Formats: sequence, structure tokens, C-alpha cells
Amino acid sequence: MRDEILLARTEMTAKGKRAAAGAGLFGGAAVLVFYGVGALLLCAGFALALVLPAWLAALIVAVVLFAVAGGLALAGRASFKRSVPPVPVQAVDTDG
Repeated sequence: MRDEILLARTEMTAKGKRAAAGAGLFGGAAVLVFYGVGALLLCAGFALALVLPAWLAALIVAVVLFAVAGGLALAGRASFKRSVPPVPVQAVDTDG
């Protein structure tokens, strides 16, 4: 019995270490994606700066980013409102 518990503990420790390494790799990937998106936004600004003044190109990119962020915030707020209150209202309302 003790040997099986020791084996299970050893196995779970190894799995935990692998899971932690995987989480670290995902975190590293997320950081690189963050910087990659920044580089793409910089590229978009530079491309616009070829036909517009640089300040106007940067302003356009910023306004588009704020518009997308606002849309996502509104969608998130609507989704959050649909999920509140976090109780099973339909199950409580049914007569059973």
C-alpha cells in the first residue's frame, strides 16, 4: 500500500513539473505574441506614414485600437450582464 502511494506521489510530482513547464512555455508564447502584435501595429503606422504625416498615421492607428477595445468592452459587459446573477434561476423557478 505504501509503495503504491509513493509511486502515485512520484508520478504526480513528475506530471506537475511537466505541467509547470508547459504553463511556462505558454506564458512565454503569450509574451512573444504581445510583442508581435505591437510590431504589426508599428508596421501599420509606418505604412500609413508613407501617404500621411507620421502624427496622423499614429493617431489613426490609436483611434482604431480604441474603437476595437471599446467594442470588446461593450460585448464583454453585455455577456457579463447575461450571466448575473450566478444562480440557476430557471431551475429554481420550475415547479417540480
